[in-house]
Amino acid sequence: MSDIDLRRSFHHELDSVRDGLTGLAASVTEAIPRATQVLLDGDLEGADYMIRADAELDGRALALEERCYQVLALQAPVASDLRQVIAAVKMIGEIERSGDLAVNICKAARRIYGYEIDPRLRGTISRMSDQAQQLFRFAIDAYAESDVPLASAIGDMDDLLDRLHAEFIQQIFESHVAGRLDLQVGIQLALVARFYERIGDHAVNIGGRVRYIVTGWLPTHEGVARLRSTLEPASAEDDTSEAADTGSEASDGG
Repeated sequence: MSDIDLRRSFHHELDSVRDGLTGLAASVTEAIPRATQVLLDGDLEGADYMIRADAELDGRALALEERCYQVLALQAPVASDLRQVIAAVKMIGEIERSGDLAVNICKAARRIYGYEIDPRLRGTISRMSDQAQQLFRFAIDAYAESDVPLASAIGDMDDLLDRLHAEFIQQIFESHVAGRLDLQVGIQLALVARFYERIGDHAVNIGGRVRYIVTGWLPTHEGVARLRSTLEPASAEDDTSEAADTGSEASDGG
């Protein structure tokens, strides 16, 4: 096989990975409003269907991840091609975990079956669901179109979902104090809000991977940055102490 044929085959594999990833993400994007409707309707049958269907999504994610490893092993990509494959592996995990979060919403719906949800809470749940779905759709659109500006904006868009999450927790407390919400139901709803918020975080992470693919930019890990900031002063103090000890030894020697 000629170099041109090998190159053509490699790009065909990359296109196949990209198509598989966008298809996987589309399934999760559709699952978010379905899970929300299951919750709001108290639909036990729908919850059971979505929970069982998660195994199929997990299987697709695993098969796609294995395909990425095969590309790495057989094609040995470099530069931007390598970034595409590495980022795809990371994004598959983000998408699969988002699917798990949609399933968790359905499991919560089963736990609170038979309880009425306050209309105010229902409204905020719908808004969180819409925002989480929109963020996820934008993230995948950015990936499919290599749209760096859109990918970069997803973090700012996620601020609205974070505010809705905080607002919802406050509403839960108020409803419980007013006697309109059972404590255990409130706990489950607080978890649901966290699930939506985490889906938004996964969308932000996907946006970061898109930026990495196109530009080589690496996401900033705040935890690592904090660790480095705490270690650097300690390192400077050690250097100062060593220098002082060295000066003292030289003085004693003189």
